[in-house]
Amino acid sequence: MNTDMEWPVKQRELVKFVIDSRPWNGFEFRDDDIVIATWAKSGTTWMQQIVGQLIFGGEADFYGVDRSPWPDFRLVPDMLERAVAQTHRRYLKTHLPIESLVYSPKAKYIYVGRDGRDCYWSWHNHHMSFTQETLDQINSFYPNEPPIGYPNPDIRLAFLEWLERDAYPNWPFWSHIQGWFDARHLPNLKLVHFADLKADLRGEIEKIAEFLEIKVDPKNWPAILEHCSFEYMKALAMKNERAKRVFKGGGASFINKGTNGRWRDVLSAEDNARYAAEVAKNLSPEAAIWLETGRLPG
Repeated sequence: MNTDMEWPVKQRELVKFVIDSRPWNGFEFRDDDIVIATWAKSGTTWMQQIVGQLIFGGEADFYGVDRSPWPDFRLVPDMLERAVAQTHRRYLKTHLPIESLVYSPKAKYIYVGRDGRDCYWSWHNHHMSFTQETLDQINSFYPNEPPIGYPNPDIRLAFLEWLERDAYPNWPFWSHIQGWFDARHLPNLKLVHFADLKADLRGEIEKIAEFLEIKVDPKNWPAILEHCSFEYMKALAMKNERAKRVFKGGGASFINKGTNGRWRDVLSAEDNARYAAEVAKNLSPEAAIWLETGRLPG
């Protein structure tokens, strides 16, 4: 461990929508832990599948979510117990901003980014697909706040409202991106972009394996790539029992399309200018370029 490194220190708790930062307090990290961090619908499930496939050597009928505890998730209260009970190399999920996460020098962190418009297009389907029972459970956590309902079915208007309210009812979007981006120099943090995964899946998985210090048996590559395809993951998600309870369409709603650019035929030039203004107001120029393109500063 680098004792001279200035490691991130938790600044504040965050209890918002379906996440709660407090379960991470006192969490006992292991030397080989992996933490997958994202804002919602940025490629979280995809990265869980990739990391799980690397750990388990291309195992068939393997749905990465099932073995990846999410300690800050309010809807499933036993996530910490699941993590403690695991004996394999753990890969945990978080949607927390770095300022609200207990950050460990022992673990390796992967942060996945995605253009905010693509995030929202995926999030809108996700939110619209919640069962009423799921929304009722979320609202029960916040009895003194106005209840959260479904978003406007007009996705353009819903997106503009999301922009105006900094991702409400979720946790803030822009500070989440900027905070993790600013920490990119840390030796145990790797930034990955959704668009790069789409463009060169094997190449990106090879880089992730190198970062995680996982040596891949060459004979496992065909299985790993097949099992990290959206078609394969969607088929497994459709069998997932919890997804059937949370979403109206079950796993078919949870893993929807996995495509970018669906906003291009919906948002006007004025709408995109409004988005660009929010980007410029909230992100550094370098973070803005990375969020849109995946390019990191040289």
